[in-house]
Amino acid sequence: MVSIQKTSFSPLEKLDWTWQGHTIRYTVQGTGQPLVLIHGFGASIGHWRNNIPVLAAAGYQVFALDLLGFGDSAKPPLDYTIELWQQQLQDFWQEKITTPAVWVGNSIGGLIALTLMANAPELSSGGVLINCAGGLSHRPEELNPPLRAMIGIFNKVVQAPVMGPFLFDRVRSKNRIRSTLKQVYCDRQAITDELVELLYQPSCDPGAHQVFASVINAPPGPKPSDLLPHIQDPLLILWGEADPWTPIKGAKIYQERATQDPQTQFYAIPQAGHCPHDEKPEQVNDYILQWLGNGEWVTESPLQED
Repeated sequence: MVSIQKTSFSPLEKLDWTWQGHTIRYTVQGTGQPLVLIHGFGASIGHWRNNIPVLAAAGYQVFALDLLGFGDSAKPPLDYTIELWQQQLQDFWQEKITTPAVWVGNSIGGLIALTLMANAPELSSGGVLINCAGGLSHRPEELNPPLRAMIGIFNKVVQAPVMGPFLFDRVRSKNRIRSTLKQVYCDRQAITDELVELLYQPSCDPGAHQVFASVINAPPGPKPSDLLPHIQDPLLILWGEADPWTPIKGAKIYQERATQDPQTQFYAIPQAGHCPHDEKPEQVNDYILQWLGNGEWVTESPLQED
């Protein structure tokens, strides 16, 4: 594997795109085969800050955008679903890319990428799933009755006009964000003030509470097990071994596919949690670039051997 050293990068250039009357924030770097990076719940373009410059410098055109409702994108009062974001990405591809792209997603971003690849294969040349979520929300059968009841009460209260904003303010506090990150990041040094601020600031925007309430009450969306049989393009699946939210034991469908399909590769990343692209960016960048360089859809490998 080619070794890529961690370094400091210039701030990402932020651009605006209007979609269905709403402002969407995005960034693009580099030229070549297009890669589209899709963040997870509560995150944004900035969560890819240690990946975008490296991938672009290796010879790819790297796009990342804030999903509607997150980051610096608009936060209108809508019903937020996997299908809504899939349509956002399809329209973005139609206006800004037009060439089959590699879709790279973390958490719910991975589920969105998988959904798009299954439903609109003409837009895709491959996919990278990083700790892919099993759904936008928990399915009732996945929870024991007491936990199911507790989550049901929380989800109902957060929608209330008075208690909802009060509860959301507690959830989005910097201390709570830092505490949550400690659950899903193994490396405490990766939990920087910059990362906390990156997650906190969008939660201060008007409409952020309504987005949060909508998302946690949204339908879970399609199951990865139902989508995978429809995927014909190459897949790279990366999984932080210590992830408590999407435990690696739930990744068996991907591991089994990797043993049966030569176009699918699966790698577990030790001592990494739910967001290995941010916690161990050098390792994740290495895996992605090595996989891209070996891809049949790339006419010339962008990697330079040591």
